[in-house]
Order: sequence, then C-alpha cells, then structure tokens
Amino acid sequence: MRTATLVIVAYLVCVIIAAIWRLMPLSVLRDATPEVGALTAAYLGLTARRGVAPAVGGSVVIGYLVDLISGQPAGLMALVLGLTCLVARTVQQRILVRGAAMTMGFSAFVAFVAGVLVLVVRAIYHVPRASLGLELQHVALITVTTALVGPLVWRMFRRIDAAFARTQRERDAALEGLAP
Repeated sequence: MRTATLVIVAYLVCVIIAAIWRLMPLSVLRDATPEVGALTAAYLGLTARRGVAPAVGGSVVIGYLVDLISGQPAGLMALVLGLTCLVARTVQQRILVRGAAMTMGFSAFVAFVAGVLVLVVRAIYHVPRASLGLELQHVALITVTTALVGPLVWRMFRRIDAAFARTQRERDAALEGLAP
C-alpha cells in the first residue's frame, strides 16, 4: 500500500510539474523538467523494507506512467527507473540522506545517473537522439533542476512514510530520514 501511494503521489506531481514547468520565465530551463520519477525510484530503492521487488515494481510502474505523459518510447523510463532503483539500493541501504545540502547532492546524483542510463539505453536500442554534446547539456540542466526540487520531493515522501508508520518510533525515524 505504501509503494502504491508513493507511485500515485509521484505521478500526480509529475503531471503537475509537466503542466506548470513550461511556464518558467527562464527559457533555458523550460525543457529541463526535474526527474521526479527518478527521485521516486531512488526513494523506493533506499526505503525498501524486506525485499527489493516491490520497490523495483513501483519504479517500473512510475517509469511507464512517466513514459505516457512525456511522450518518450514506451518502456524507456520504465527500464531506466527500475535500474535507478537498483543503483540507489546498492549505493546505500540504511540511512537516507539528511540535510538540505546532502539531499540536493543526492538528488543531483540520482538525476545524473538516470540521465546517463537514458543515454545508454537509447544507444543500445538505437532510439533516435540528438548529438552527444546537446544530450549531455540537457542532462546537466535536468540535474540542476532536480537538485533544486529534490528536497521538497524527499520531504513529501518522508511525510507519506510517516503516515504509514505503525509506531511513534517508526514515525519519528521516517521524518528524520532513517530507513527502517
């Protein structure tokens, strides 16, 4: 139930960001929408309680939903976000990042990994793409915007985890950023 709630909330945030982000005053950032799907996949991977299968499943679902609203080839972001979940799971399994600077840094890392995975998957499956320099510039802009939005997304996910906590101790740990 927790994973489904996080996926639904992340999808709603992705829809809202996709609709509103185009209204940004800076023309440079209009095409660099934050990777909320990648942040969700990383969060699911970091907070997987017993096994990693529900977290990867939730990441694949949010990836497919992001594919639907972004117009990318079906399955591209589903595969990338499933891999992002596994990367986040292997990076760290006990303590979530805490503090604004560390959260922004980890969000940037997640966006960068997801961007590079998108480039690799597109190259493997011969999906049309722009020049490598332009693609890397786009990944860098998305990394910056994701780092700026990341702390808000992580705080929202921690509040959702706190709502699903069974005890006060689990609730406090979720709000602090400690994984169970």
